[in-house]
Amino acid sequence: MLYDDNVTLTGIKKEIDETKQGEALFYDYADTGQRKFYIESYGCAMNFSDSEIVASILAQEGYAPTREMETADLILINTCSVREKAEDTVRNRLKVFNNLKTKNPALLVGVLGCMAERLKSKLMEQEKLVDLVVGPDAYRDLPNLLTRVEDGEKGINVLLSREETYADISPLRLDSNGIVGFISIMRGCDNMCTFCVVPFTRGRERSRDPYSIVAEATDLYNRGFRDITLLGQNVDSYKWTSPDETEHVNFAHLLERVAQVHPDLRVRFSTSHPKDITDDVLYTIAKYENICKYIHLPVQSGNSRILKLMNRTYDREWYMDRVNAIYRIIPDCAISSDMIAGFCTETEEEHQETISMMHFVRYSMSYMFYYSERPGTLAAKKLVDDIPEEIKKRRLQEIIDTQNQISTEVNAQDKGKIFKVLIEGDSKRSDKEFKGRNSQNKMINFPKKEGLQPGDYTWVKVLETTSASMRGEIVEPVN
Repeated sequence: MLYDDNVTLTGIKKEIDETKQGEALFYDYADTGQRKFYIESYGCAMNFSDSEIVASILAQEGYAPTREMETADLILINTCSVREKAEDTVRNRLKVFNNLKTKNPALLVGVLGCMAERLKSKLMEQEKLVDLVVGPDAYRDLPNLLTRVEDGEKGINVLLSREETYADISPLRLDSNGIVGFISIMRGCDNMCTFCVVPFTRGRERSRDPYSIVAEATDLYNRGFRDITLLGQNVDSYKWTSPDETEHVNFAHLLERVAQVHPDLRVRFSTSHPKDITDDVLYTIAKYENICKYIHLPVQSGNSRILKLMNRTYDREWYMDRVNAIYRIIPDCAISSDMIAGFCTETEEEHQETISMMHFVRYSMSYMFYYSERPGTLAAKKLVDDIPEEIKKRRLQEIIDTQNQISTEVNAQDKGKIFKVLIEGDSKRSDKEFKGRNSQNKMINFPKKEGLQPGDYTWVKVLETTSASMRGEIVEPVN
């Protein structure tokens, strides 16, 4: 899932608010004299997960996280290169960080992630904004790179790997609520969607071994986490074969193994690709109560010709068949999506097919943005970005309006229903209310009840709904 200022989120927000441009990750540490690092993450959930891996590596080197950038010895920014606006925001943040160097010349500033790989030379040599440039597959090299920079050398490593999965590194859960966690199950992407830069910045697809994934899920549960999301650019293509080739694990198998860690551990996943999601995965979701009945299934466009130009490798009919399968096998499943308005050569009629797809699927929420060409993508090399910006924005607004209408109607259907809700913490509006999500990934606010605390499950009856929120009250358990 890819987000920036051109993205509009409607419906129910996720734990990580993807409409934010960035988020600092930290713990509160007493002043122990340790060197301190400050890290901000931008973009998708995978970047937030990567930042926790980086934090773990730095902790092993004696660094402690800090929430105050002014006190940091090392500032890192984990970047997204999917949209131009995201890169502009990162540049502005780098200027802020560099201003701190006037007060602390020893401060080191580094760029991690997708933007680091794409703009390595420009960031370090031409603009002189950073001391370190580290790609998504080179985080293990951070200690060595820091030593090189302190010795006056360049600290750069953006080499991509066909093997790195960081399976043996236990992420440092920074700024976590202790209830919701993320587990990266694979890295990279083999899909060559023409609009997407990810295959060029994150490399080829490779999967972690299932034993390390289950072990991480077990550890999280034992530490009090109750909701985990399995992360990958395309989780449905997860595949692992044992060294002796006697064991083969696909995503359906992995999903079942993680669900079996404990019935009270909710399991989610993101993101699914329409070409790869199988009936086996759907039947596994239906089989286990603790696998959440929610699937993020990006459509991007509702028109077959545009989908072909995007190299999505499915057409309108294929996508609709997968949606029908989801509702047949998991009747109470919620589906969300990503959509691009104004892709190259898109006509008004083709745009309307995206609108009609939205009505067909009845998405609970969507991430919506208009197309902007990214350097290095296949679309930038082979297609002409020929839709005027004002038309893109108008089409995007039509998509947003449609989703708001559908989200309002879909949520209204839940009024009066009772859901099992995992309490995640205090509501944003009041410390007298809890917030928690149901299996369909919808956040519900409700008055607190004595004896309950974050991490507990409770039953909530929905009383009020809007396009983006729900309010309810705790009721007796449902038999």
